[in-house]
Amino acid sequence: MTNRERSIELLNAAVADELFAVLQYMYFHFHLDDQGFAPLAMLFKRTAIVEMGHVERLAERILFLKGDVKMAVNEAVAAITDPAAMLAKAASMEEQSARDYNAAAKECAANADSASKQIFEALVADEEAHFDAFDKQREHLKRFGPNYLALQALGQEGGEGEGAA
Repeated sequence: MTNRERSIELLNAAVADELFAVLQYMYFHFHLDDQGFAPLAMLFKRTAIVEMGHVERLAERILFLKGDVKMAVNEAVAAITDPAAMLAKAASMEEQSARDYNAAAKECAANADSASKQIFEALVADEEAHFDAFDKQREHLKRFGPNYLALQALGQEGGEGEGAA
């Protein structure tokens, strides 16, 4: 396998990871919105949109390297409807992605593919920021308990809906 082929393989693995995150986070968004937790729902929606941008950036690099973008997801969306469990799953996903992308960046650097390395490094920064956002929400839930979610639901009753966040 050439260095270029290995980079394409790593980039496509990241595409699968990002596509899965989009699907999982939109699932969480739909359920949280249905439960009346608009601010938390919007966090997941905004994060899914950022992840879509990651897919695009990865795909552009794959195509530049003359590879084919594999638009496949390797796992099924988890049917989680409890907000605390959603946040735990999301934080875990982001933490794993950051680890995977750090390893991919190192491998791309070792294979003299600095452009792919830079993409993976930028993704690590984004994934760490997503982890931080989800982790802060987990801390709020731990600290304030059901009251934290109740405040989100009350905010929606005031007619704020989708625009709240």
